[in-house]
Amino acid sequence: MTMSTAQGFEPPPGPEEESVCRVCGYDEELFWEGGWPTNAICPCCGNESDIKDLSVMGIRDYRGYWVGHGAQWNSPPLKPKDWDLLKQIANIPPEWR
Repeated sequence: MTMSTAQGFEPPPGPEEESVCRVCGYDEELFWEGGWPTNAICPCCGNESDIKDLSVMGIRDYRGYWVGHGAQWNSPPLKPKDWDLLKQIANIPPEWR
């Protein structure tokens, strides 16, 4: 048992900082900060960073649903003119693919 657990505090569940969406690879938003999800909504795929993002299967399910429905942008005005889905998905960290 760690000191923080002994005192009733749980350690943060995630990375100290993460700016890449685990679902689509979008990389212009802070999705995790201080080990906790920021609840930021990805303007690309619409995923909200939260504790559910700790499950690789959950991430893969959402990604499959999003891509299967045409990989539509959640915030179309922010979509780059030269956007390339495959290049963006390559940004996803290996542990979340």
